[in-house]
Amino acid sequence: MRRVETGGAAGFWAPGSRILWRYRENGGTHVHIARPVTVVRDDADLLAVWLAPGTECVKPVLADGTPVHLEPLESRYTKPRTVQRDRWFGTGVLKLARPGEPWSVWLFWEPGWQFKNWYVNLEEPLARWAGGVDSVDHFLDISVHPDRSWHWRDEDEFAQALRDGLMDDQQAEKVREAGRDAVEVIRAWGPPFSEGWQHWRPDPSWTVPSLPEDWDRTPAHVST
Repeated sequence: MRRVETGGAAGFWAPGSRILWRYRENGGTHVHIARPVTVVRDDADLLAVWLAPGTECVKPVLADGTPVHLEPLESRYTKPRTVQRDRWFGTGVLKLARPGEPWSVWLFWEPGWQFKNWYVNLEEPLARWAGGVDSVDHFLDISVHPDRSWHWRDEDEFAQALRDGLMDDQQAEKVREAGRDAVEVIRAWGPPFSEGWQHWRPDPSWTVPSLPEDWDRTPAHVST
């Protein structure tokens, strides 16, 4: 993986650069999701990256190897976990994030580049470092369809995370507020929904990024 120093606030990754898009565990400090991605665009207004089909990633699983989504909701967030390497199957994902915004917008396609939907992932604003960006997922999400209709997703997981103490009431209200703000953008059909990203296609010369051995390294600006 080509490493690119961000060079401070004015430093951006060039299109084609390969970085890591990571999430730290909820209620902890360890990285439990790491996805190598290719930079599509990076400037003061937007970071856009491409998660290619077949990319080797890191994902959380229960300590016995059970996929998280197969565990009953009541114990999903309280049983011990570990991480394992896997691959991103299916079609690729275009991820869009604006600086300081508490969500990113993902675009999904069916096979044959039939556009499926936008997905608003509520999360901490991305923190940039030399090797990529880090965040923490906030459970609650929004699906936005090509006809501009939308609906909430994972409200049950959000409620369970609150019950299990993975966030307090104050943080949960901030997440709800961020969700309401995102809905206002959807209703107004503001960027990035209005920008035609569903017609974007990856550069055919791009190869699938590899997962570095030190995918969980701590950025220099983060205290250990």
